[in-house]
Amino acid sequence: MHIVITGANRGVGAALAGLYRAQGHSVTGTARDGSCDIQLDVARPEDHKAMAETLAGKPVDLLICNAGVYRDKGQTVDTGYPPELWAEGFATNVTGVFLGIQALLPNLMLSPAGKIAIISSQMASDTRAPGGSYIYRASKAAVLNLGRNLSSDLRERGIAVGIYHPGWVRTDMGGSAADISVDASATGLLARFDALSMDTTGCFETWDGRDHPF
Repeated sequence: MHIVITGANRGVGAALAGLYRAQGHSVTGTARDGSCDIQLDVARPEDHKAMAETLAGKPVDLLICNAGVYRDKGQTVDTGYPPELWAEGFATNVTGVFLGIQALLPNLMLSPAGKIAIISSQMASDTRAPGGSYIYRASKAAVLNLGRNLSSDLRERGIAVGIYHPGWVRTDMGGSAADISVDASATGLLARFDALSMDTTGCFETWDGRDHPF
């Protein structure tokens, strides 16, 4: 298989890339800082265009939309959450996912069974609303909605779309107090992506295989 992973330079993205390569698959990783195969700032349309040109004519069997930001930790409802944080959060976590899918849709259609895996979060769920982190929660809810709608529109093209909660992972984003290791999350997600099919398209699942409430 040929797998494209956004945000593959660290954390869960890097771990997924390592697992797939160890299985003998071809992996194209992207990173904003240029440290992977393709330099891609998902918030920049011109970067998506350049990626599409680089990969033109090459089938993509699985696109993993993993790149994301969480900039609003510690913000307060009284004085925090400035407009520029909202703009950055949605440009990366929502628009960036859509632009990546749009750019590589021709490649996914070249695969006999193309798949898209979108990394969202349990913080997207309407059933979990403890307050705070408004930008991150709202953007992850939006990308969950995006994935659900894409699963309907892409069904007739034979492309399955899954949305996933990777767990609370010990990364730069998740922090040292998080529940699970990067390797545990990546291993679980890989199994979820393998199981994704047209029968389960539109699913919202946890890294360890449970259906997550919307």
